Amino acid sequence: MKLYVYEHCPYCVKAMMIFGLKKVPYEKVILMEDDVDTPTNMVGSKVVPILEKDDGTFMPESMDIVHFIDNLDGKPLVTGESVPAIAQWQAEHRETVNSLLYPRFANAPFPELKTDAAYDRYVQRMTGKVGDLDKLLDFTPHFVTQLNRALVFLDSLIVSPEAVNGELSEDDFHLFASLRSLTLVKGLQFPEKIDAYVRTMAKKSDVALLDGMAL
Repeated sequence: MKLYVYEHCPYCVKAMMIFGLKKVPYEKVILMEDDVDTPTNMVGSKVVPILEKDDGTFMPESMDIVHFIDNLDGKPLVTGESVPAIAQWQAEHRETVNSLLYPRFANAPFPELKTDAAYDRYVQRMTGKVGDLDKLLDFTPHFVTQLNRALVFLDSLIVSPEAVNGELSEDDFHLFASLRSLTLVKGLQFPEKIDAYVRTMAKKSDVALLDGMAL
């Protein structure tokens, strides 16, 4: 099977996670940000991730891919209940998280942005969503202060480094994908339980963290 992704994309991280957690081999294919034709020919629109199954058919939507791979052997891992407080925390802080991440995605060495055309398309798309990316970078100290306070509360919700609620659930895919992205931000301070959770989940899912290129 092949999985078409962007390396920076949290939705793609969700899809990549299940392959590592289930130890299912796959080929990862990096699409360029300005490549509209390839995903459109597969699924009708420019989206990622896209799974190419062994039968040659294609599946978009990260959580659909997660559940498809998880149930291939009839022994699903994702059996835990979601906890509303996790989704609520992410919703409350989404604007701050995105304000930190979007300009950093543009300035980090991700392969899907390595050409001028790909980079320009990403900047144009994100500027349309959140405004001038350079100006957002100027507000980094404000956003980091806000989020560091919020992370203290999130830390109190972590039940286990193996699974945020104690048993692997959809919450783990949404939360780890967001926290993995935040390892790109210098100055953020993950409290003890969050740090253990992020590093454990990265190892178990075989999804590398971004702290080595933090900005």
